[in-house]
Amino acid sequence: MEQIPILKMGPILLVSIQVDMHDRLALRLQNDLTEKITATGARGVLIDISSLSMVDSFIGQMLSNIASMSRILDAETVVVGMQPAVAITLVELGLTLKGVRTALNVEQGMEHLQAWLRSNPEIVIDEHT
Repeated sequence: MEQIPILKMGPILLVSIQVDMHDRLALRLQNDLTEKITATGARGVLIDISSLSMVDSFIGQMLSNIASMSRILDAETVVVGMQPAVAITLVELGLTLKGVRTALNVEQGMEHLQAWLRSNPEIVIDEHT
């Protein structure tokens, strides 16, 4: 079964979607990611969707759900690399991705997450997990 790798970089989890998303894979990513946040105590999640050329309402909703679940688990989520066609499709479908922060690329997304971590000094980061 396909699985999207989730890499840990300090207190941030990096997810780079390099395959076409289908419903089952999106659900698996949602489950894997929430488990990984809990297991590692990650405080940030960066999801790179630059390889996605199309999304449907289910995938859009899954991105929103992932951000909501991450927030409940005390992790900030940033989605990066959204192609114009994907943004247009999401708007046409009426999906605003409430609570999902976006950035143009991985570098800007990491900068946002690092700034968020610095502005929340009460967050304890265990680098050994």
